Amino acid sequence: MQTPPSAPGVRLEQRAIDHIPASERRGRPNTLFTLWFASNVQVTGLATGVLSITLGLDLKWAIATILIGNLIGGLFMAYHSAQGPRLGVPQMIQSRAQFGFFGALLPLLIVVLLYLGFFITSAVLGGQAIAGLLHIPYTGGVLISDAVILLVTWVGYDLFHAYDRVVSILSGLMFLAIMVKLATALPAHFHATGVSAGTILLAISIFASWQITWAPYVSDYSRYLPAETPSARVFWFTYAGSALGASWVMVVGALAGIVAEKAVSTNTSGYLAGLFSTVSPLFFFLIFLGIVAANLENLYGAFLTSLTGISPSGTFASGTRLRIAFTSVVAVIGTVLAILANANFFTNLTDFVLFILYFLIPWTAINLTDYYLVRRGRYDINELFKVNGAYGRVNWWVVALYIVTIGIEVPFMDSSFYEGPVAHALGGGDIAWLVGLAFSILAYLALAKALMASGARRAGPAAARPLGDSA
Repeated sequence: MQTPPSAPGVRLEQRAIDHIPASERRGRPNTLFTLWFASNVQVTGLATGVLSITLGLDLKWAIATILIGNLIGGLFMAYHSAQGPRLGVPQMIQSRAQFGFFGALLPLLIVVLLYLGFFITSAVLGGQAIAGLLHIPYTGGVLISDAVILLVTWVGYDLFHAYDRVVSILSGLMFLAIMVKLATALPAHFHATGVSAGTILLAISIFASWQITWAPYVSDYSRYLPAETPSARVFWFTYAGSALGASWVMVVGALAGIVAEKAVSTNTSGYLAGLFSTVSPLFFFLIFLGIVAANLENLYGAFLTSLTGISPSGTFASGTRLRIAFTSVVAVIGTVLAILANANFFTNLTDFVLFILYFLIPWTAINLTDYYLVRRGRYDINELFKVNGAYGRVNWWVVALYIVTIGIEVPFMDSSFYEGPVAHALGGGDIAWLVGLAFSILAYLALAKALMASGARRAGPAAARPLGDSA
């Protein structure tokens, strides 16, 4: 298979999930700002902001919940980003250190569903944009949109960063114009239909989940940075681009929901471009560019995560050819599902984001607690790629903790398909993610302390290893 040529100054990525050696480390942490700004400041983020109005909040509470959710949720994804330069491996490979080589398959399956789900939701909006730009049926728009995303993904890591540096500027200017236009069109009086404690808690959960669902992505895009890159710079550039960028575009979405909730919910891309009828083709094109920025990460992440689940050694004769073949298959599946998923888009988006959040919370809590509080960043990278390595095949204690945490979240869940008794008592307030987060952090710390103490008693201090290592 012939690989596509790389753009000038952009390397065709050769790596798959293997460790990035020092000789191939490159880049600066400031590029993380533009990458995550471009990934968040796009129409899917705006569509998520519209949900605050769909739920029945007024503008004041919509802005408050958007800020609270993103600023809290963004902390987790930014802490994951700081792992990349230190470890030099994709995000989900790290889960083998906590769950064991095969035990990590459990969160991996959830994350693959996450990537596929967001690929589909972004493809819906990308298809709308291309259909409006070229005046073709929606199906044709999805096909063209996903084909472009696939080609960019074939080139890989360097092109992602280069592309997002340009798109971050273009998207920023576009959404600034949209914000001004919507602000001047706000009605003098707007009747909120559902301002209650339960609705406010649910909205915060949705916006926090937007950030937390980025967690499995982030160190994939910082793993090529030099190992000595200051963690604080990696954290803050990531946090600013993602949390602040998403907060802004979601507030713009809340404005759009107040001005024309039905129109923006029916055809988000078409409505936004229609605000500027004389130059609507330009806005359709810019909307599409933003969709590419976000959706190429869904396709690339699906490749890295799936490969993590099936590869013992992580080494391949050609990471490039493997990436091209695998992403092509995933793109075809996602495109077909996107063509079928256009109806009830906003309801499906809300349900999907919340559903994935319930399963991601215990994973992100366990991973970050292990990295920052238990091992303090000290891992044997070679052992991550061994089936019978130091981290074991399955760490049953951690797998059990993951499952128990999800069970504990159930009474606090609120979605269209299930409302837990506690959520019902809170008037529909969903705090499952907060409960799951607190429980999994405290339980993991207690478990790590107990197992390390047990190991020390059996064989002395020299044999005591951190949680997840083979005894």
